Order: sequence, then C-alpha cells, then structure tokens
Amino acid sequence: MIIVTGATGQLGHAIVLELLKLKSASEIGVSVRDPQKASDLAGKGVRVRRGDFADSASLQHAFEGATQLLMVSSNARAYGGEPLAQHQAAIEAARAAGVNRIVYTSQIAASPTSAFGPAVDHAATEEQLRQSGLAWTSLRNGFYASSGLMSMGNSLETGLLEAPADGKVAWAAHADLAEAAAILLMNPGRYGGPTPPLTGSQALDLADLAAIATELGRPVQRTVFPDEELGAKLEARGMPASAARFMLGNSIASRNGEFGPVNTTLEQLIGHPPTTMRALIAARLGR
Repeated sequence: MIIVTGATGQLGHAIVLELLKLKSASEIGVSVRDPQKASDLAGKGVRVRRGDFADSASLQHAFEGATQLLMVSSNARAYGGEPLAQHQAAIEAARAAGVNRIVYTSQIAASPTSAFGPAVDHAATEEQLRQSGLAWTSLRNGFYASSGLMSMGNSLETGLLEAPADGKVAWAAHADLAEAAAILLMNPGRYGGPTPPLTGSQALDLADLAAIATELGRPVQRTVFPDEELGAKLEARGMPASAARFMLGNSIASRNGEFGPVNTTLEQLIGHPPTTMRALIAARLGR
C-alpha cells in the first residue's frame, strides 16, 4: 500500500488522484489531520485515516500496512511550528510501521546555505532521511508555478508589478509535479536520494511574466524597488514582518540562481511538455 500525507493540500491531493489512474484505490491510503476533508477520496475507495505530524501514535496508525510513504513537507513554520521535528516524527513512525521507502516533497533549492528559508529545512529533512536507514527519494521540485502567479500580486488588475530585484525561476506546475511523483511511486527503484531538478521548460523572472501578460492583452509594467522597502510596503498592506522575510529570501535566492536552471527530467518522467507560465497566466485572464 502507498500512503500519502497531506492529501487534503493541493499537491498531496493531486498526487492521490494521479495514483488512482495507476493503482487500485484499495492499494492507496491517506494520512490527514481532518479525515472529513478527505471525504471525496474516501468516496473513491481510498483508505482515509487521521494522521497528525504532531501526534506520533496517530501517524503509526495512519501508516499501517504501507510499503511506501509519500511525505508532503510540513508547513508548520508558517504558523510558528517546527517542521523538522514533525518530519522526524513521521520518519520514525514510518520505520515503526514497516514502511520500506519514503518519497519526500523537497525543493530545487534545498541547501543548508540557501537564502530561502524553506530550502534550508528541506536540506535538513533530506539529512534526516539519509540517517533513517530507510530507502528514500527526495523530489527536488521546481518552484511552484502557482507561486509565480501569487508573486504577480494584483498586477493583472492594476497593470503594475512591484517587487525587489529577482532572478530567473524554472516554474513547475502542481499538476506536472503530482504526475511525476505518482510515476516515481510506481517505480520504487528509481532515483534513490535526491532527484534531478524537476522543473518546467522555461526559466522566467517577474519581468518575463509581466511581458507575457502584456502579450496576452493585459499590459503590466515591472518596477523594482530596494530590498529594504519591502517590509514597509507589506506592512502597509497589513502583512506581518515574517512575510517580508520570507519574500525577501525568495527574491535573494532567485537572484542567486537557486531556482533554476531548466532541467528536462520532469518532461521525461511525465512524457509530455510541462505546463507553461504563459498557459497559466492565459487561464487566469480567461484567454
């Protein structure tokens, strides 16, 4: 049985749907904090059990009978939690449940020296997996394309995209990454340890995204302001200081080239061209 954690989130849910195309529902389970939110998966025949990264007993029950675990990274740091403690609890519960292999949703920039905070956590989690004694695969996912759309803010309405200087990002769509994850779960011997970067087919910065929107008939001007102005601008929008640190780290990491370059592994795995940012922006504009 394959168990997927975080299956009510965007990526985890998409991975389960992809697995359902490849395996019987009776061979798939999910571990979620609130089983009621996974009722659609239960209706398809997927085993749904409560599993909370902060409750090791619940994890062992949720992982029961699993041969592989798809561990979606925790977002605990966003609400003041400790993702590494949660990841270690999940790894220990997986070992106790007899799981043979863990597949973890890491990130292209995973490094202890990354300017992007979550990438430091991903690197530390990969070390936890390396020390676990279990077989493991770390999906070095490209930066989510949905985050590219979020980085554009309300520029499609205002025509102005303001942000600190950034760099090229090889954006990757959730749907493509979910498909790749399911394929790798069906091939347990493929990619021990970190995968090659799983990226889209283009590396684009915010100026490129503004240009795409303009080409699609919605003129957007990209303007750059100094890093030190970000906090004040976000505070004026009612956002906390932690959001400024996160976004500034994102900009610095992209300037350092941490979110690229393009790699063809994702396209090779899924067997078709990855979703482009142009297609996603066009969809947002209703084109």
